Amino acid sequence: MATVGAHIISADLSPAYCRDPTPSSGKSKRNQILKRRLAVSNEQAQASTASRSTAATRSFAHNELEAETKRRVSVDEYCSEGNGKRLKDYFDEAERMIRSSSSSDGGPPRWFSPLECGPHSPHSPLLLFLPGIDGVGLGLIRHHQRLGKIFDVWSLHIPVKDRTSFTGLVKLIETTVRSENYRSPKRPIYLVGESLGACLALAVASRNPRIDLVLVLSNPATSFSRSALQSTIPLLELMPSQITLTLSSILSLMTGNPLKMVMDNVVKGLSPQPTIEQLSQDLVTVSSYLPVLADILQKETLLWKLELLKAASAYANARLHAVKAQTLVLSGGKDQLLPSQEEGQRLTSALPKSQLRSFEDHGHFLFLEDGVDLVTIIKGASYYRRGKSLDYISDFMPPTATEFNELNEENRWMSVLMSPVMLSTLEDGKIVRGLSGIPSEGPVLLVGYHNLMGFEVYTMVPQFLIERKILLRGLTHPILFVDSKDGGLPDLGPYDKFRIMGAVPVSAVNFYKLMSSKSHALLYPGGMREAMHRKIVLDVDDQMKIPFMKSQIEEWTKQYIKVRTGTQGEVGNQPIHFLFYLPKFPGRFYYYFGKPIETKGRKQELRDKKKAHELYLEIKSEVENCLAYLKEKRENDPYRNILARLIYQATHGFTSQVPTFDL
Repeated sequence: MATVGAHIISADLSPAYCRDPTPSSGKSKRNQILKRRLAVSNEQAQASTASRSTAATRSFAHNELEAETKRRVSVDEYCSEGNGKRLKDYFDEAERMIRSSSSSDGGPPRWFSPLECGPHSPHSPLLLFLPGIDGVGLGLIRHHQRLGKIFDVWSLHIPVKDRTSFTGLVKLIETTVRSENYRSPKRPIYLVGESLGACLALAVASRNPRIDLVLVLSNPATSFSRSALQSTIPLLELMPSQITLTLSSILSLMTGNPLKMVMDNVVKGLSPQPTIEQLSQDLVTVSSYLPVLADILQKETLLWKLELLKAASAYANARLHAVKAQTLVLSGGKDQLLPSQEEGQRLTSALPKSQLRSFEDHGHFLFLEDGVDLVTIIKGASYYRRGKSLDYISDFMPPTATEFNELNEENRWMSVLMSPVMLSTLEDGKIVRGLSGIPSEGPVLLVGYHNLMGFEVYTMVPQFLIERKILLRGLTHPILFVDSKDGGLPDLGPYDKFRIMGAVPVSAVNFYKLMSSKSHALLYPGGMREAMHRKIVLDVDDQMKIPFMKSQIEEWTKQYIKVRTGTQGEVGNQPIHFLFYLPKFPGRFYYYFGKPIETKGRKQELRDKKKAHELYLEIKSEVENCLAYLKEKRENDPYRNILARLIYQATHGFTSQVPTFDL
């Protein structure tokens, strides 16, 4: 693989925006719209101020990505990135809110801005959180700090004794949406709703198709008519009014397993090998807060909420055809209240601009469970934008240390099996092991040759971050970004990790923007055709001779943006096809980055086609020389065989660097 340099300028991996340490000028205007900001104690306010001060000086990722010998990034506890709160914090805050006079007076629903969210950038889009059956508005408490860095967060609080109808709630939200859209017409408004709140979001979107809305729906209650919840309404009506029913009681009536939902949440929050002490503490925590649930969902309130869910489901389903908003549906695989998995599939089929993300081991209250990070989900789906359309460069947020570590751990087995050898070239032409020859300042373009299936990026991209704190922005085939609902191809979920790590759809515009932003970009001229290698059981030429495969390949290829429209022949023909290959023992990965080619002062290449072709040939020659060097040298690698590498790792540790050929 060869390295191609562009004009060398500072390559600071700063996030897409810098967090403003003071509230935006528009905040005072927004506070006039907010009905009431919920009171907090002096201790809470001081703690929140300290948290905002810390968050204002913290970058997203590049200052935290410190290399370690065991292929991990050094990072503080996860709470340092804004996710330190747990289920107990939800109960604590909920108790304060429902016991305050302002919350229990039966007054109208109101917006509040969580203090943990802190100040936000003046260019941040508005996020309105619409709560589920609890109505408290604290469902995102575990996500407030991270959300507050990139959104202006408002939460809807519905007092316990409030009896506003579903259409009344829709109009309240709609009034806010229209007002904020009038104030900032060029920025989207995010509606994040869970259960009941998801129905509210769909209803508002159906009534306002011309407003730029982005919906994030968690276990939508549009499936209420097919849930066990609906059957509990007649039973509740027959019960004596003196009986106080909690949510856990309703669950026991439905499933025969009291506290199952709460226990699911607790168990998921524990480490992979929880101790008896940890489990006992969490059980005590949950049991001690059952009175809070009783206050939130007394019999009369619960009956009202169930009737509200019934009306919400009917209203939203009747208007699905009118929803044009970009929508992300989140479904819990173990939802005890609603058939959310089936509903998620139904909704994404019905909504034209929608995607589905399933969480197989999670329940109804996704946002309160461990392992669910709303910011990471939004980033992975490429749903975060500040303007009318997504800009893959200016809207991109580098991965946090935690995001990087989790993704790196998933692929750690590949590093162990492949034992990658990375070589680079210093300015004096000396070849060294490691990446010290890579220019630290961008813009830099890395031009390379794909290994089979493009697996080489799984070990290369992390190593650049670990060793050099350089984030490679890969120019990638549009298939990783364009959803196909009926084409038979896999959904986009498995590709979220690539988007989190900075993958960009390949195009001339995106390439120009990457270079203009002084990024390190990664480009494979051979593209998908090269990654497939055609060394498989049935290559594309063979498949095109089989009628049903041919028709499917042609259909798939039509669905995606053509990246080589100006190229003819085999190089320009890159059909999307089935992949059949024989498994084999993994070989060793070799990377060789040649001496950087400086392009400063060579602007004439941009205007002279002949000179541009000469530069192209120079780059091509360098890539070919690098490949020839590796093909020759790898024959002398005593650890090229996987058995030799495994023996070495078994005796020296699996995090040790396996030797290779002499340079």
